[in-house]
Amino acid sequence: MSDEVFVGGGGAAYGDKQWLSLKYANRHGLVAGATGTGKTVTLQILAEGFSAAGVPVFLSDVKGDLSGLAVAGSAQGKLHGPFMERAAKIGFDDFSYDAFPVTFWDLFGRQGHPVRTTVSDMGPLLLSRLLELTEAQEGILNIAFRLADEQGMPLLDLKDLQALLVWVGEQRAALSLRYGNISVQSIGAIQRRLLVLENQGGAGLFGEPALELSDLMRTDANGRGRINILAANELMASPRLYATFLLWLLSELFEDLPEVGDPDKPRLVFFFDEAHLLFDDAPKALVDKVEQVARLIRSKGVGVYFVTQNPDDIPEDILGQLGNRVQHALRAFTARDRKALKLAAETYRENPAFDTETAIREVGVGEAVTSMLQKKGVPGIVQRTLIRPPSSQLGSISEAERKAVLQASDLKDKYTTALDRRSAYEILQERANAAAAAAEAEEAEIEDQPPIQREFSAARRYSGTRVSRSRAYSTRRASDFGDAMAEAVIKELKGTTGRRIVRGILGGIFKAR
Repeated sequence: MSDEVFVGGGGAAYGDKQWLSLKYANRHGLVAGATGTGKTVTLQILAEGFSAAGVPVFLSDVKGDLSGLAVAGSAQGKLHGPFMERAAKIGFDDFSYDAFPVTFWDLFGRQGHPVRTTVSDMGPLLLSRLLELTEAQEGILNIAFRLADEQGMPLLDLKDLQALLVWVGEQRAALSLRYGNISVQSIGAIQRRLLVLENQGGAGLFGEPALELSDLMRTDANGRGRINILAANELMASPRLYATFLLWLLSELFEDLPEVGDPDKPRLVFFFDEAHLLFDDAPKALVDKVEQVARLIRSKGVGVYFVTQNPDDIPEDILGQLGNRVQHALRAFTARDRKALKLAAETYRENPAFDTETAIREVGVGEAVTSMLQKKGVPGIVQRTLIRPPSSQLGSISEAERKAVLQASDLKDKYTTALDRRSAYEILQERANAAAAAAEAEEAEIEDQPPIQREFSAARRYSGTRVSRSRAYSTRRASDFGDAMAEAVIKELKGTTGRRIVRGILGGIFKAR
């Protein structure tokens, strides 16, 4: 296997062949360019190169075009002639058609294996971002997560969180003394947001069995890295869900993987397509945390490649960490476009043979301005590059071909059936039922007492004042529920043997190794 990924070359009018060194592939990258300039094909050939080198890949298929990675290209295709011509022009002598090991995933479970995580693993920060909560509402969500962690109530799916929020609302008077004001209006707003998320199909994301990261980092029998393709054509209808899921996955990789320093090749390459969705309207605190993850995750052996229309979509501090760059054409129709074009050109190491800004504006479809990290991680001189043709099929595959890939997958039985084990919803329901049963038993016991004793138990006074039975029952039931809950909490906390829940940099549960 090669220690480089071939990106493209040129011929007389272009520079030398461009190779992406696997040793520096975990220094992250950028694939940018206007719509229709060739970003998808670049993403496809990079995925092929990493896979052939034994590096697993995760990418999202926004338009459905990348499913063709699972099928070899064909000499009978209409692009065979241009492909062969380009391969000869750039010196791609060993070009051939080939299929690659692909695993399909889908949050909705229709075009791939279902992808799930738990509400606890998502964490309050990312969930607040997903639900677009206000600061006050996010504070209440943090209280709910704290209570669930302290009381040993797993939050696995949305009904767990909904039940916990109902309980927080019922106990808000006591909880407000410890955690600050908890308003019914804010709880109601969170519940409405959860309902919207359910209606958008987001409920399927939360539950078990949860995705195991090791299933994204596999190779096939020939040592080629598996290409994990997330079907995102439907998911893009909910862009906030799409961005939050990918950010959660990135944070899980960061929290779960051990430090490996600078390996000879990445353990996984993660492509974040439509990257601008991650940063649109994102609070600065979240952007800062994303920057921190991007900066530190390279030491875990993970390379992150942002795919977007304009480099200006990426915050400057994150953009500065992207060492390997493929810049397709940018259109400069407005003043803002011209400014973005100039800034993009200034980020490259100049080539005396041409003007970078002019080249970015003039490169055609399938061409790009490229710069790859070289020895000691130094950026290479910018080059005009013809992107190599893909070996796999260009464009989407048929439904029959997709079903065949899914049927052949050894993961088809692992994630298909959802599990619903005992969690916060069941625990709270059991406590409420136990408290209600105790209250009913006490009421029945009072009814069986002699009249005088029953009058006393019902809080009648000989002065003529009587406490309403319904009111006494209500007070007694609330008190019994609180006592039962306190006893259950003590039992739950004893059962944790003092183990504390620790949340990571983006709010998900930190998994100690």
